[in-house]
Amino acid sequence: MTRNGGLQQVADGGWRARWANVLAAPRVVALALAVLFTFAAFGQRLYYLQFTRGDYYRRIADEQRLDVVSIPAPRGIIYARDGTPLVRNVPSFSVTIVPAYVPEDEQEAEAMLTRLADLLDMPYSAADGTGVSEMVEAALAEGAYYRPLELKHDVGRETALIVAQERLTLPGVVVQLDSIREYLEGALVSQIVGYPLAIPEHLAQEYEAEGYNPATDPVGIAGIEATYETVLRGQKGEQVVEDDVLGRVIRVVEERAAAVPGGNVFLTIDLDLQRFAEEALRRGLERVDSPRGVVIAMDPQSGEVLALVSLPSYDNNLFSHGISTQELRELNENIHLPQVNHAIGDSLQPGSLFKVVVAAAGLEEGAIDAETEYSCPGTIVVPNKYFPNDPGQAESFYCWNLSGHGANNVVGAIAHSCNIFFYKLGGGYVGFDEDEEEIEGIGARVIAEYAQQFGLGATTGIELTGEISGTVPTPDWKRRTIGETWSTGNSYLFSIGEEYLSVTPLQMLNVFNTVANGGTLYRPTVVHHVADAGGDTVEQYEPEVIRPLGFDVETWSLIQQGMEGAVVYGTAKLTQIEGLRVAGKTGTAQYCDNIALEQGICLPGYEQPEHAWFAGFAPVGDPELSIIVFLYGGGEGSVNAVPIAHEILQYYFAREGVIPE
Repeated sequence: MTRNGGLQQVADGGWRARWANVLAAPRVVALALAVLFTFAAFGQRLYYLQFTRGDYYRRIADEQRLDVVSIPAPRGIIYARDGTPLVRNVPSFSVTIVPAYVPEDEQEAEAMLTRLADLLDMPYSAADGTGVSEMVEAALAEGAYYRPLELKHDVGRETALIVAQERLTLPGVVVQLDSIREYLEGALVSQIVGYPLAIPEHLAQEYEAEGYNPATDPVGIAGIEATYETVLRGQKGEQVVEDDVLGRVIRVVEERAAAVPGGNVFLTIDLDLQRFAEEALRRGLERVDSPRGVVIAMDPQSGEVLALVSLPSYDNNLFSHGISTQELRELNENIHLPQVNHAIGDSLQPGSLFKVVVAAAGLEEGAIDAETEYSCPGTIVVPNKYFPNDPGQAESFYCWNLSGHGANNVVGAIAHSCNIFFYKLGGGYVGFDEDEEEIEGIGARVIAEYAQQFGLGATTGIELTGEISGTVPTPDWKRRTIGETWSTGNSYLFSIGEEYLSVTPLQMLNVFNTVANGGTLYRPTVVHHVADAGGDTVEQYEPEVIRPLGFDVETWSLIQQGMEGAVVYGTAKLTQIEGLRVAGKTGTAQYCDNIALEQGICLPGYEQPEHAWFAGFAPVGDPELSIIVFLYGGGEGSVNAVPIAHEILQYYFAREGVIPE
């Protein structure tokens, strides 16, 4: 063995000896085992996390960094008959916040929300719950931690940019580019078009179940915006986005579905006629110092509404852009209710317009015919049925013409609007003089039955919100409602369209449409068709018949003759238009509503205020246009309502080339 080799053997032996001594020490062994056990435990845990439960934790991580967000669908457009848009979607900024990202530290949260309130010109705290802090607290209390909460919509561009620039200090706050409705004609068609608003709180769950986000999605509240909500809203799109720890979007991970724009609704409204009718109505209201009125023009052969004006009106842009408290108070405090569509929402006595219904009932029941004449002396005295021989207990009833109309058949009675003819036809007549004619009359129940056939006492079904049914009274109705027995006087007043009878202007025009077309009661419509975003028609509306009134042809002919007579020689002579055969009926109805009572103008024993009415159609024989005019407190229909109808008929038929301009 060499010297070097021996030294190597000695060295190797020393190394082994030292390790043997170390491994022989109990503490070292224990430490080594502990280290090995620790690494084994970590390894096992790592394997469990990475492989056994890897999918679960990856899903949890994705849920924390990824959000599924909905993409709003452009709302459909509403057009006039000729394709003119009545509304458009305009860009708008809104500011939302995800409550979960608000700092947990109270001071930090207060500082952040105070700054946000200052930027948005909103209160930090408000007793009515509209402060930024209350809105966030309410969302947290409801458990809506990750549901975006809209703090303010229609935010100005400069404000939106400032909020976006300060996003690092405003965790969870997002500036969104939305759209709002801009109504191009405003108050001219607001009663028809309506407006959308935020979802009412008490309906939040119901709409959420239908796919709405109650915090951000609008819903139609009035008019076509409400009745065609499902068509106009479209279908939302869906994206998967990645957020950072402050809730800010980093990138779009996946485009799951594109938003589908809402359908477009084309109305039957003739915008030029609508505008002219509104101007004519305004002039007529100013002449008689009336605060409220209605004009409706229709095609009597189809039920299509060509113009529908209700005044006072309101600008629906107030609601889409955010109405102020003062503006809302002014609307609500107006006793003539601008937000009510008075064409379908007013319960009114039609006065003498109703006489055409009574005439139809009398003719169809055989109580009268073309030759039947009743005498009108101007006043009739009706004995008290309990004291038939005591003139002191009798009651007098008057014609509007106190001089009387003499003997009239049904055509003349309609033309001259003779009250006494219809008193006798509806309620009968037995005088004190044995030589006087005795008339049985058709009675209230028969009148009510025919009124209902004409569609009174029920909503028409037009596609607008706020329509009421009105009231067709009967003896049973009076007993149940008022607790009194029906009297002859009730029948008399019912026969001339007063007392308990109430209608809407649209219902009453539909009566005259039925007269004009010879017996078909159509459902009124303001919608012509619905198209998709590409312009293809998806739903076309055809005339819908509520019911045919199978009356004798002569019944319609006699009523039409009476209405044409009213224009030629009767109460509606101011409607005459050279070269055009016009049929019309005037009405003057006494009233005593809550407004008149408050103003002290309908006190018992005094002359009552009067509404002015006119309804008619042209040309006789082949009617193209029907019209009704109502003036609240407008006085005599023949004097104040007729000129408005004349203006509108003149404009329409001159425009259509039927008569010279």
